[in-house]
Amino acid sequence: MNRIFILMSFCTVLLYTSCESHKEHHHEETKFLVTSPIRMDTSITKDYVCQIRSIQHIELRALEKGYLQNIYVDEGQFVKKGQLMFQIMPRLYEAELRKAQAEASFIEIEYQNTKRLAESNVVAPNELALAAAKLEKAKAEVALAEVHLSFTQIRAPFDGIMDRFHVRLGSLVDEGELLTEISDNSAMWVYFNVPEAEYLDFESNVKATEKTVVKLLMANNKLFAHEGVVETIEAEFNNETGNIAFRATFPNPKRLLRHGETGNVLMTTPLKGALLIPQKSTFEILDKRYVFVVDEENKIRSRAISIVAEMPHIYVIQDGLDENDKILLEGLRLVRENDEISYDFMEPLSVISNLELYSE
Repeated sequence: MNRIFILMSFCTVLLYTSCESHKEHHHEETKFLVTSPIRMDTSITKDYVCQIRSIQHIELRALEKGYLQNIYVDEGQFVKKGQLMFQIMPRLYEAELRKAQAEASFIEIEYQNTKRLAESNVVAPNELALAAAKLEKAKAEVALAEVHLSFTQIRAPFDGIMDRFHVRLGSLVDEGELLTEISDNSAMWVYFNVPEAEYLDFESNVKATEKTVVKLLMANNKLFAHEGVVETIEAEFNNETGNIAFRATFPNPKRLLRHGETGNVLMTTPLKGALLIPQKSTFEILDKRYVFVVDEENKIRSRAISIVAEMPHIYVIQDGLDENDKILLEGLRLVRENDEISYDFMEPLSVISNLELYSE
């Protein structure tokens, strides 16, 4: 009998200990982590879809009509300024030049004869002047024929990369017909559109003497090796989109970037005295953002907030909170409006510094 009583007492102690342990464990699970917003100077990086253009990209067109006799370059080839690229059959223009030269020689002989007669007072000075004018006209015809002949050779106007050909060897090309394009890719102009509000912030924060440095995220999601500088802003906004175009110049020493590429410009803007909270402390209802604020009675109250900017793991708050508010950092799905909670407070600077570590 005593053994049975001792066994029952032991079981009662175990059951009581287990209940107490369960209560303590439950108490630990329902203790929440709370922090506060923090105000500090920071910067945000925004990305803008961009169009990449060569600093020089022009069309090469035939200046004379004729058969395309030779092509000395290939598509995609790098060419130097003055390099011969296309040759239009020059025979007609060579013949016209020889004709003009022959006529000029004949008229020069006439001029020399008239000059000797004028020196002997055989002809009037006006006749000598007329002969001189004919000679000048003949020389001009020679010069014009030389120009037409030179137009049969199409040379590179600058160092650049050839585009695809629009004609083939032996084609009959007309005056003004498009042959190809050429691009100077030593530096690139990158255009991107900025909304009006962000343009006003940009103009307010950037000094006239400073150049804004930007980065380029290429289509393969890799950063371009060289930074660019915002150099110009267009004169007017697009009324349909409300945007204005910025232009940044990027060096391109290895010719990696080509005319017509796309990407994203990354532009960093400083923020003075910004109010920051972790993104994980917010939740969304009907396109609005909220946080759970812990009041003086340790009760949960939801509050709408306005977000002005976004960074990795962080929101920049415009209104709805101040530095003295306490907000729920974790366990947002475990509480309801007006719940009373027990919590530990974590310094906001420590939270911000370790967001990647503590992010859910």
